[in-house]
This record gives sequence, C-alpha cells and structure tokens, in this order.
Amino acid sequence: MNGVVVRSPATLADPDTDAITVDGRPLPASEPTQYLLLNKPRGYVTTLRDPQGRPVVADLVRARARLYPVGRLDADVEGALLLTNDGPLTHRLLHPRYALPRVYEAHVEGRVRRADLDRWRRGVVLEDGPATPAAVDLVESGARASRLRLTFAEGRKHEVKRYCEALGHRVVRLSRIAFGPVVLGALQPGAWRRLTAREVTALRAAVAAPGARRP
Repeated sequence: MNGVVVRSPATLADPDTDAITVDGRPLPASEPTQYLLLNKPRGYVTTLRDPQGRPVVADLVRARARLYPVGRLDADVEGALLLTNDGPLTHRLLHPRYALPRVYEAHVEGRVRRADLDRWRRGVVLEDGPATPAAVDLVESGARASRLRLTFAEGRKHEVKRYCEALGHRVVRLSRIAFGPVVLGALQPGAWRRLTAREVTALRAAVAAPGARRP
C-alpha cells in the first residue's frame, strides 16, 4: 500500500486515497452505488435471467453497473420496484425487523362498501399466520368491482392476493404504488428513473438502527 508491503491484517486503508496493489496489480476501483426505481409492467419476472425465456426486469433497465431487484413482484403484479447494487441497504430494506411499508392498489371482484372497511382492517389468519394491514382505504366501489389501497409492513409471498381472497374478493389487478418512502408517482409502465439523493437518504433513515432513526 502506497509502496509499502503490508503484512498485518489489522492495517486500515482507504481505497479512495491510498494506492493499493495486489501482486503488483492495482486494486480495481469499487463500483459506485446506484439506486433506480422501475415501474415494472405485468408479464415481467423479477429476476436478471429466466430459464423459461420470459421477459425479465433487467431487459428494461440499461445501466453500466449490475443492479439487483430489491425483493420481488409476481409476474402479474406491476408497479414500484427498486434496483440497486447496495447489498447492505437491500438486506435492511427486506428485513422484517424494520417493517418497511409497501402500498398497493388492488382491483378486486365484487362490491366493497365503506361499511366493510372495519372488517378489512381487523386482519385475517392465513395459512402462514395472521395478516393485518397497516392501512386500508377504499378508492372506488362498483357493483362488479372495487379498488382498494392497502399498506402492508412485510413482504410475505402473495400476501395481498391471499388477504383479499380470504375476505371473499379475488384480485384481478395489483399494483405497488410505494415502497417505503419512495412513491411511484407518474412513472409509466416499463420506464425507470434514478432515485434522488433525498429518496436515498429517506430509505436509509427508514431502516436505520432504532436509536439512530431521525424523528
């Protein structure tokens, strides 16, 4: 390091300021972290490659860095999907300990009335345990179909679909409109954008250690 052979594993080095070589070769520069928001369309699988040849989210994002989806959305689910090469942040965003809210809009069969919302908010018991949304709002109610906004603070498999079906309403279309503090907004299906510095800061704050969280 800096022309001196280092033999102690306790030696500290800063790759941004120190000249580090291994066997005479410079240490490759670390890849800068990137954070993207994709509006995943229906029909795409949340992976980088698919052995069945289905379209994957990596086909929609052109970035120099190798980015990985944060969690997953089913092929028939659309909406907000984060992609990043920040492994530690991804781990925290998906960890149940931090209960990061996910907001969905669900189009369901049948009429849901405002008088039914108390029942929707009480929760149900699914085959893998109790499920209770953090919030439920009725967006639109019709004779044959209704639209609800549901917030869940965990990412259990098919949770929203199973929850609605347990209450007697099959989901016909599902979209995630927010992941934690990051909101999909007007981003069109198949389009993506880079997160702002404020959004990245908000994500980090949302999964900070309890004693370090900002008010």
